[in-house]
Amino acid sequence: MTTKTERQTWSSRLTYVLTVAGATVGFGATWRFPYLVGENGGGAYVFLFCVAMLLIGIPMILVENVIGRRIRVNAIDSFTGKINGKPIPSFWKLVGYLSILGSFCIMAYYMVLGGWVINYIVSLFGGSLDISQPITAEMTKNFFQTTVMDNPALISLYTFIFVLVNYIILVKGVIDGIEKSVKYLMPLLFIFLICMVIRNITLPGAWEGIVFYLKPDFSKITPQLFVFVLGQVFFALSLGFGVIVTLSSYLKKGENLVQTAVITGFVNTIIAVLAGFMIFPSLFTFGIAPNSGPTLVFQSLPIVFSHMWAGKFFAIIFFSLLLIAALTTSLTIYEVIITAIQEKTKINRRLAILIVLGAIFILGNVPSILSYGPWHDIRLFGKNIFDAFDFISGNILFMLTALCCAIFVGYVMKEEAKRELRLAENSKLASWWFNYVKYVVPLVIIVIFISNLL
Repeated sequence: MTTKTERQTWSSRLTYVLTVAGATVGFGATWRFPYLVGENGGGAYVFLFCVAMLLIGIPMILVENVIGRRIRVNAIDSFTGKINGKPIPSFWKLVGYLSILGSFCIMAYYMVLGGWVINYIVSLFGGSLDISQPITAEMTKNFFQTTVMDNPALISLYTFIFVLVNYIILVKGVIDGIEKSVKYLMPLLFIFLICMVIRNITLPGAWEGIVFYLKPDFSKITPQLFVFVLGQVFFALSLGFGVIVTLSSYLKKGENLVQTAVITGFVNTIIAVLAGFMIFPSLFTFGIAPNSGPTLVFQSLPIVFSHMWAGKFFAIIFFSLLLIAALTTSLTIYEVIITAIQEKTKINRRLAILIVLGAIFILGNVPSILSYGPWHDIRLFGKNIFDAFDFISGNILFMLTALCCAIFVGYVMKEEAKRELRLAENSKLASWWFNYVKYVVPLVIIVIFISNLL
């Protein structure tokens, strides 16, 4: 097992919370959440998302916090050691390997989305995406097709640039690289987000979009939708990714895990909800359908910006916000794999980073890019390579990892899990959380897992 004598710690709770918030914001809050809201009843989805965050999100953040800080090592070795004087069976390390594999799969396509965003920013600056005059849906569809789908060389270049930015930050380490970057990136993300929200809610006719977004139509709330929303919470919080387990391994032993879990869940929810405010008012103002699906950001919003005063400026701000959110997430997911490789093999950090980023780029990013071009006929689970990576990571690997984490806490750590919370002896909160995680959470995850595969 890995030694941990020289392991660093976060400089403060705020920097940890900001880093975890950055890890959990990403495209889940700024790209995926808004289009899912549009497809699933607006306010009904938002209401269920907030409920699901309380029921499954925060309890599961605490599960991964407890596992990560227990012996303060990488995501694989976090499932080793002794509990109550007895060695943990070695097969539990497979949970850590599942999280590593899942992180690889998500980064295989996630970085490509970053390349798409860079393409839009460059095109807006250069004028090849001209929104100085109102444009049509056909124009945005053609732009997306020609510059993203049909131009693998260009997207490969932009994806490589995004990978290179990650490398420059990661090579400085967890504290000097990730923590210091997040200190600047997260406030910048908030500033951009607030600017976009203010601009959108002050548009003529914005109220209709706000009502759609916030007023739940309870007739649209079904058990199937609630299960679907529960699954989105796992994606939104990076649960099962190994991210929170890894980041928590840098927490001080005296840190209040309950408070950090609540704050993390609250911040993620606020950012996700704010992301909707910067989108839906403008959609209704300019008569754009809110249920555009995954292409909402890339094909529908440019139309909105083309009708807006100073549209180019706000479009650049918006896509820059997406890129910052993607960067704060990619750094931490990369770190899950880097920390594991570095500690398991004892190689230096720079080499570990080169291996991880290089392998994911060659084996994941490039195939994902080519899946919309020369390799479009290659199918896995009936999906192209890009979508297959998304499906395998989000619907299979992360669900299995999260399920095993809950079982590990409830049936292996047992009383040690409650002690790790550092709450008062016989704390009702610790007992309630433990029993909830032991008996309820696994059943919920199994239901989500089965529904995702049907």
